[in-house]
Amino acid sequence: MNSEFHHIPVLQDEVINFLSPKPGERLLDCTLGLGGHAKALIDTAGGDLELVGIDADPDNLSVARENLLTVNCQLFHANFRQLADLHLGTFDIILADLGVSSPHFDDPDRGFSLRSDGPLDMRLDRTSGVTAAQLIAESSEASLANILYEYGEIRQSRKLAAAIKVALPTTTKELRTLCETLFGYRAPGILPQVFQALRIAVNDELGALQSLLQCAPNMLKPGGRLGIISFHSLEDRLVKKCFKEYSTPKINETTGAPIAPAPFVLVTKKAIQPTAEEVENNPRSRSAKFRVILFV
Repeated sequence: MNSEFHHIPVLQDEVINFLSPKPGERLLDCTLGLGGHAKALIDTAGGDLELVGIDADPDNLSVARENLLTVNCQLFHANFRQLADLHLGTFDIILADLGVSSPHFDDPDRGFSLRSDGPLDMRLDRTSGVTAAQLIAESSEASLANILYEYGEIRQSRKLAAAIKVALPTTTKELRTLCETLFGYRAPGILPQVFQALRIAVNDELGALQSLLQCAPNMLKPGGRLGIISFHSLEDRLVKKCFKEYSTPKINETTGAPIAPAPFVLVTKKAIQPTAEEVENNPRSRSAKFRVILFV
């Protein structure tokens, strides 16, 4: 097994408890990463789960293949927005962990971390798409301001966009220095929002999530469970709204009487969050929220 495979994935115990894997079931991991969640679920089922794993990053898939050598699995290099095109069949368990994997943050060349200097890339899949630096260079000032406001919820988005368009940063250090100069003592609170906004835009993360929410529920077998772990309010809002709609009976608009039962049950009435102990051991887990629905 790969030496890096000691990291315990976020909310591991909660994922196991709520998705409740059973021998002989079929599992789709839409964000395979290094295979941590999948391995934990498979081990819980006594090794008897059929795994289909997809990931946007071919580097992740290479490591996952090593970590899952003994597992019955099919792995695909794809973004979960492509689920409908992959024709994978139906599943008992579908899981998506929307967080950026730890190796991405830890590798300065990926451009995800504001703490290390590296190229301003931020692509989950480096085989396609534009980098964050290219996005900045090719976007108008107004478009960039909208990205910062909508995806980073940055109030002074216009001021920041104007400064970025003048400087045209190409490294994480240049972007960090620009923000520190512009915002002074407030920069540490704003910088994560800036990096988040650019990452979401580069990877069209919310568009991909909307595609996942439309497609994945239709891929569940009766009794199947869909679990999604989100890491910021924009994602969680989409998941919460969609899961509520799926688990609400259809109502006659005139009489208010139910005319069709809900096809899904909301398993998690409130989002499941990490314990204080997990946050202490893994600070990156602190904003994680886990929601689950079950196909009746």
